[in-house]
Amino acid sequence: MTAPLDVLVVGAGPTGLALATQLRAYDTPFRIVDRSLDRARESRAPAIQPRTLEMLAGFGVTDDLVERGSTAVRLHLHLPRRELQVPVFDVGCEDTPYPFLLFLPQSETEAVLTARLAARDVTVERGTELVSTEREGGYVRCRLRCPDGSQETVRARYVVGCDGAHSTVRTQAGIAFEGHAYPQTFFLADLEVEGLEPGAAHTYMTAAGMLFFFPLGTPATWRMIAMRPPGLRGGEVTLSLLQQLVDDWTTDRAWHDDHRLILRDPVWMTAFRIHNRGATHYRNGPFFLAGDAAHIHSPAGGQGMNTGIQDALNLGWKLAHVCRGASPESLLETYEAERAPVGHGVRRLTDRAFTLGTSGNPALRLARTHLAPRLAPLLLRTTRPRARLFRTVSELGIHYRRGPASTTGPHRPRQGPRAGDRLPDVPPGLHQHTAAPGYHLLLTGPAHLPSAVPAGGRHDLLSVHHLGTDSPWPDVTHALVRPDGYVGYVARGDDLTGLRTYLERWLPGLVL
Repeated sequence: MTAPLDVLVVGAGPTGLALATQLRAYDTPFRIVDRSLDRARESRAPAIQPRTLEMLAGFGVTDDLVERGSTAVRLHLHLPRRELQVPVFDVGCEDTPYPFLLFLPQSETEAVLTARLAARDVTVERGTELVSTEREGGYVRCRLRCPDGSQETVRARYVVGCDGAHSTVRTQAGIAFEGHAYPQTFFLADLEVEGLEPGAAHTYMTAAGMLFFFPLGTPATWRMIAMRPPGLRGGEVTLSLLQQLVDDWTTDRAWHDDHRLILRDPVWMTAFRIHNRGATHYRNGPFFLAGDAAHIHSPAGGQGMNTGIQDALNLGWKLAHVCRGASPESLLETYEAERAPVGHGVRRLTDRAFTLGTSGNPALRLARTHLAPRLAPLLLRTTRPRARLFRTVSELGIHYRRGPASTTGPHRPRQGPRAGDRLPDVPPGLHQHTAAPGYHLLLTGPAHLPSAVPAGGRHDLLSVHHLGTDSPWPDVTHALVRPDGYVGYVARGDDLTGLRTYLERWLPGLVL
């Protein structure tokens, strides 16, 4: 039996790879296994939200992702007898260095993360399957089936299930997965399309449902998603079938033949069902769930992969701190308290969007075909609703204000982010101060505030930055930014008593 691990990561999709990347940044002993022999080659999840790009930036992968992807910022909304060019990410994005939705195939996202791990001497153990687990003292005995059919037993303090909707870890942990499947079936394809304006996303809204084309670049120019029309029998997904569907759903707009969309050169085509399900708990003892193992839902809004990666980056630093003895075990209890509400919210939001876009209810069909063409231009003139929608979809609006690791000192700052909020990149470049692993203490105002942290066994996990007046807070403020970029503690004034209390709870041994 090999030496015990701190963490066994099961599943090497984007969620598991992101978790492994963060654990490696803290030099936490771990292994990452996946029963698939190779990473995803299909595009699958094609969109990366601004908040995900922010959180990955500190690991040196975001620039590579952006370079490989398409930063489309326009949406063409095709309505009956009307086409609207909808500006997206033009409002509500002033505080992020990534004011765009990045279209990039999941296969490329996995390739970038895998390469980053390889550069740090981490090997993803492909073809290795978790067979069973058994708790033994302070460890979990995990039986693994290796690619050659042999079996290996490893011990780990914690096991994290990033292994998808049919999670073995979730089953072994005895956590229920509740929800339902939608009755509709969908078509998905990566292919070439003649007749679409490049550099934009296209949505066709019809009485029968909605048709989407997203710019990919690779392995094909376009990703197509469409609902199987009611009454259409099952069977193999073919290019001619998809072409017929596109013809049926676009010709009722009085288009001429030269505007017909022509599909060709498919790289990948499939049919799939959509579920809305969630784990009843994100943790059971030494077992944790993240990504699709914890929540699955409609792809509306491009939330799924992003929520999973952010699950991982919420959990990874907490595991690292606890495993090295820098933080108490109670820090791990904050994972479910913070991420479960986010998962529930995403499931609720995507369910509403999915129902509005696909329901056969006569009232909703009328809304798609008659009300939407009339109301859409009016809604586009109002910036506040669009800004709020952007903050939601981009996941920049996620906060943990009610979480147990978010504390406001005796005097709350009059402006700026609150405890539990994401730290905005205001002024531009502020995120660079907090990119390195560990906590970051931001001090604004006069220079007499402490500029150094005496060694107390944890000084390598806390950096201090004097921002002066060049900060999100206009007054004298001290704020502690967590390793995942959220404000853990904030107070106005130069009395650090509350900050010391916060650190004594979550990072004991460090003395200010």
